[in-house]
Amino acid sequence: MNDDFRMDLTRLGDREGLPDALRVLLGDYPRESWATDPGFDGLVRFWLDRHLMFRRLLDRITSETEARLDGKTDPMLYKAHVSKLGSMLVGELHGHHNIEDMHYFPVLAAKDSRIARGFEILDHDHHALDGILDRYVKAANAAIKADPQATGEIGTFLDETGTLRRLLSRHLIDEEELVVPVILKHGTGGLG
Repeated sequence: MNDDFRMDLTRLGDREGLPDALRVLLGDYPRESWATDPGFDGLVRFWLDRHLMFRRLLDRITSETEARLDGKTDPMLYKAHVSKLGSMLVGELHGHHNIEDMHYFPVLAAKDSRIARGFEILDHDHHALDGILDRYVKAANAAIKADPQATGEIGTFLDETGTLRRLLSRHLIDEEELVVPVILKHGTGGLG
């Protein structure tokens, strides 16, 4: 595999999905059949629920920030919500990614060598997301500390929330389309 091909695959912001060679199991286990598969309940359902929680937190932060910019919410209440929801989102994402990188991804990569490279890409995503989360936290803190009449910091935070939402969505979709099929095919052995 040449370096340009490797680099293009690992740039979270540049890709539109994983290449077909890494989505080989998705053909046998398409997304629309996951919930009816006997292996879905348990770890797969729990793991997808975590992803749904991240999406819902970002949706709520986005809608509350838009309401704040439109003057439809109390500035102090907004600050409390951003602090609580943002802290939860960032903390849960870091914990989730750490468990995946240290335990799940190595075990899953060993289950099917055809898709092992995909787990390297997902691990690379986590490192890229660390920098994005750092910017997100700085923007959130600026929005929380901003004068109640100011909106510049809140607008910047909304932009950072949009960036995080877009990149995290790409990552979660790619991760789901790699992880769920391999678990449905090979089971949860070793993931304990």
